[in-house]
Amino acid sequence: MSVKNWLSKLGAPLRDYVESIGYGARTFANMLGVSPGLLRRPALLVEQLHFIGNYSMLIITLSGLFVGMVLGLQGYYTLNKYGAEQSLGLLVALGLTRELGPVITALLFAGRAGTSLTAEIGLMKAGEQLSAMEMMAVNPIQRVLAPRFWAGVISVPLLASVFSAVGVLGGWLVGVQLIGVDDGAFWSQMQGGVDIWKDIFNGFAKSVVFGIAITFIALYQGYEAQPTPEDVARATTRTVVISSLMIWWLDFMMTALMFSK
Repeated sequence: MSVKNWLSKLGAPLRDYVESIGYGARTFANMLGVSPGLLRRPALLVEQLHFIGNYSMLIITLSGLFVGMVLGLQGYYTLNKYGAEQSLGLLVALGLTRELGPVITALLFAGRAGTSLTAEIGLMKAGEQLSAMEMMAVNPIQRVLAPRFWAGVISVPLLASVFSAVGVLGGWLVGVQLIGVDDGAFWSQMQGGVDIWKDIFNGFAKSVVFGIAITFIALYQGYEAQPTPEDVARATTRTVVISSLMIWWLDFMMTALMFSK
């Protein structure tokens, strides 16, 4: 094998990767540019909010309840060793609002709604629905991608808030009702230790960033998938893998920026 062929094979994957990033950035910019058009058709956004957010509510609520219960149980056994079981409410609230609420909600959203979005867009492309829109002078990015993108961005922070609230309830049920931690201490420690800006707002900001990343990855994977059932299935798998890795990376970076001081 000549050096030229070897370099060509070595550089082809890198070239394709850079090309994919550039095309994704251009698609994202185009989607933001046509988003103001949604103000004239709010029904498109509301429909996607119902499909993406409302249908994800059950799994988010149940997961939040059980995560809160497990956190309350494990937290009590740990704090009890040091005689600090009265701080259980603070532990549960901080764990949920800072980390578990945004991160687990994002992972569940990627598995439930993200895969659904990728499959839906991929099947629309395979059925030549997107091509038909272009032939009728309808911008598929504005008509199809933008409403779903903003619905995902709006849904993830709201779902994360529900997750955290239900999780606190689960921690209270286990800590106060099951184990017997003082009810007043549970809530007073939480009220005194949770800062609305440093803890709640930062957790909310994480959810917004996660929503942007997950929803765009899901839409882009479906939009760029080859119009075959096999490639749509592979795109759905890529959505889960890439979204999960992106969530953990963004969580580390944002945590380092928000709580480093």
